[in-house]
Amino acid sequence: MHSDVHLLLHTCRAAELHRDAAGFTPVRPGLRHRMGWTMIELGLRLARSAPPPACAARAA
Repeated sequence: MHSDVHLLLHTCRAAELHRDAAGFTPVRPGLRHRMGWTMIELGLRLARSAPPPACAARAA
């Protein structure tokens, strides 16, 4: 594809996406949704901060 044609198509698509985004209003998540993500984040933090298993410590 010729670079000028590619640039023109990209510009048209970007303008279309900007128009669509201007009319978008995000939906506020419900309590169940927010609680679910909070529990996932908490679990990931706990998994990162957990000490290594006892069997791994003996093998070293």
